[in-house]
Amino acid sequence: MFEEDLAAERLVMSTKGELDAEENALRPKTMAEYVGQSKVKENLEVYISSAKMRGEPLDHVLLYGPPGLGKTTLAHIIASELGVQLKLTSGPAIERSGDLAAILTNLNEGDVLFIDEIHRLNRSVEEVLYSAMEDYALDIIVGKGPSARNIRFTLKKFTLVGATTKAGMLASPLRDRFGVLCRLDMYTPAELAQIVTRSARVLGIDLAADAAQEISRRSRGTPRIANRLLKRVRDFAAVGGNARVTVEDARYALRRMDIDELGLDDTDRGLLRALIEKFGGGPAGLETLAATINEDANTIEDVYEPYLLQLGFLARTPRGRVCLKGGYEHMGVKMSEKQRAQISIFDEE
Repeated sequence: MFEEDLAAERLVMSTKGELDAEENALRPKTMAEYVGQSKVKENLEVYISSAKMRGEPLDHVLLYGPPGLGKTTLAHIIASELGVQLKLTSGPAIERSGDLAAILTNLNEGDVLFIDEIHRLNRSVEEVLYSAMEDYALDIIVGKGPSARNIRFTLKKFTLVGATTKAGMLASPLRDRFGVLCRLDMYTPAELAQIVTRSARVLGIDLAADAAQEISRRSRGTPRIANRLLKRVRDFAAVGGNARVTVEDARYALRRMDIDELGLDDTDRGLLRALIEKFGGGPAGLETLAATINEDANTIEDVYEPYLLQLGFLARTPRGRVCLKGGYEHMGVKMSEKQRAQISIFDEE
């Protein structure tokens, strides 16, 4: 819950939050409209066409990768391309096996069931899912002890689309039952500029091309962040009385929101600053660093660090977190000879 609350406060968070109320309106409806992830799209188009030619449900699909890259959108498109209904739920929402049974028995032939955060499924629920995925059957144990008996219900054939940001946390028996595995990668600034331009058109925003590029450069490779920043830039431009959003409007708005050229905000810079100023660049233990900046250790590890690691500003080492050369340069801090020597050691490791 804490991460979800945090996501609602930080504009550059890739997790879903209250700021994304218009997200459904911005979703592409077809594969042709979906920008980026070319290899995933091309393969899915083949698998969907083949399934329709055979008159069979599409094999179960696992979509994995960082948050905000379009996994839910792809699930919508898969169902639309197959011409079937989409039922949406999430791992944490299915608390008991009876909850899953209710969902599965209400599916129609060929429907797509989308389970977000599938890695967070309860183990007892997950075990019920095995036979449902493999045999389209539901095994329910009635009674206890010697009198317990198994009752099998036949389900209508369906396609499960699972989404996860942590594929490594999926149990092997569950992962092995997916016939189609798709990894989603971060977007390029050019792809994000296309997405921002399309979103502006959908929202009725007159957006200059260079403004779209400015927003895309600061969106951390993530469409969800790009769309979120677009809407906030629109707000600043509208209040300023500008009918057309120019690159100057975009830069002014992003500066007011404390989002720098690489998409880092005050929280990201505060973590780097603490690591440099309090610990001489590191190494610093995660718990110690968390206490220093008054933040939860899990939140630092799961929410703040991934993008800093991707930029090469931070390293996770057996002895703790270390600020790398790029982090120093971005913060405008000159490294001492001792710090240079430390970084060279970690680079060798």
